[in-house]
Amino acid sequence: MTEKRKSIVLVTVDCLRADHCGFMGYERPTTPYLDSLAAESLVFPAAIVAGAPTYYSFPAILAARYPLALGRDVLGLAPKEPTLATVVKQAGYKTAAFTAANPYVTSRFGYSGGFDTVRDFMETDHLQGLAGGAGTGWASHVNRQLQRMRPAMGPIRIVYDELYFRYCQRATRVTTSLDGLRRFPAADVLVDEASRWVASVGDSPFFLWLHLMDPHSPYYPKEEALALLGSAVTPSAAHYRNSYWNRSDLGAGRLAKRIDQIIELYDAGIRWVDQQLARLTQSLRELNRWDDCIFALTADHGEEFLDHGGRYHPPSKMTEELIHVPLLLRAPGSPRTRPDNSPFSLIHLAPTLLDAARLAAPQQFQGRSYWREADDISGSEEIAISECVDGCTNPFRSDNRMGSRLLSVRESRFKLVLSFNPPREDLYDLFADPREQSPLLLRQQKQVRLRLLRAAHEHIHRSIAQRHCQDRVEARLLELRLEWKASEDSATPVAS
Repeated sequence: MTEKRKSIVLVTVDCLRADHCGFMGYERPTTPYLDSLAAESLVFPAAIVAGAPTYYSFPAILAARYPLALGRDVLGLAPKEPTLATVVKQAGYKTAAFTAANPYVTSRFGYSGGFDTVRDFMETDHLQGLAGGAGTGWASHVNRQLQRMRPAMGPIRIVYDELYFRYCQRATRVTTSLDGLRRFPAADVLVDEASRWVASVGDSPFFLWLHLMDPHSPYYPKEEALALLGSAVTPSAAHYRNSYWNRSDLGAGRLAKRIDQIIELYDAGIRWVDQQLARLTQSLRELNRWDDCIFALTADHGEEFLDHGGRYHPPSKMTEELIHVPLLLRAPGSPRTRPDNSPFSLIHLAPTLLDAARLAAPQQFQGRSYWREADDISGSEEIAISECVDGCTNPFRSDNRMGSRLLSVRESRFKLVLSFNPPREDLYDLFADPREQSPLLLRQQKQVRLRLLRAAHEHIHRSIAQRHCQDRVEARLLELRLEWKASEDSATPVAS
């Protein structure tokens, strides 16, 4: 009798820090369902992204490829590049992707390839954004003039900044619900769509990818999620907290006064994800599909809350709060544990999922499967490499991607972070300094430093020597076509 093929459910959660999940040791009950699932799953205590933020993370997650391997001017996936989705589709799987209005994981960057059904929720009715504004009257005109004068204000600028912030808070009209403030569709919306889609595929094996944005800033969780954590926050209070946290004129000292309030909102977003994944699992059970599902949960990167003086997740650091993410992998009848802290790069996730489903990974994948050796890793010392273009905060502009590389080379104990403009290398002992507050002196751990520098050199050399030229050409041609089309559209006269 032929064994029934296993389906695959991949859930990626934007901005989800590893240390904010209960199954990773967090005390606040953000993930009670996932905690229960972890007992029958393979949990990776040191899963590391191959790039951050989102646009440098997903090439590894879905295509097992380092983000800069096709050149720093290529963003996302190439049109004909093999991915987890294309492999299972060729194997006869039904495929669907539901992503919560993140512009970096859309068809624009190649993420619809291999999927029969795609819903990215980029339509305007799901992108509500922040309601209201500071107005368009004479007062706003005066404030715009003052903003232009701000650099020349000297010490009085501090007073102006505070007055202007308070003015904006009073002038902004805030809706009466947190739902009206949210920029992204909540997890329940995507789970509803996903459940309906799974019900429509009958008994066919399927691959379902959900990308959820609930913990992403601005932090506007569902009121029900706050209640699950024993909290209640009014829309006005949530709006004030987010506005305060987003201020560019404040240093870390003043921002720290609101950090607990911001984390409360962030954690509620995680709790809503957990609640909805429990609901998705229940739907799969009711459809008699859960027992033959491989389920994986991870994140594209973490989030900083002043850990190193910053906020959010800009591509300017490779600190643990940004590159260390949760990874939970559950397959029917295979409870496994990964007992040590050896890093597991997410570049290995796609081939590991394919191996768990007894499907072969393409030779083009740069990662490899760890499924068959998950129970026997004693004494192994893996290296996880993460990379991005330093300071690329607007990847829609191709010239913004041409900065220098930022690179992290991480073992279980030591981590080397390399910047190239200006040149800098920081080596951390994560056992003695888990928060990465004090890089080791250049004269310390010279053999470790040499070993990790060699690993970095080999990685960069491979990125160039093994570059898949056809994928690179296809990706560049696609982007040029999109740029030409945008240019033509902007030049077309609008009929009156």
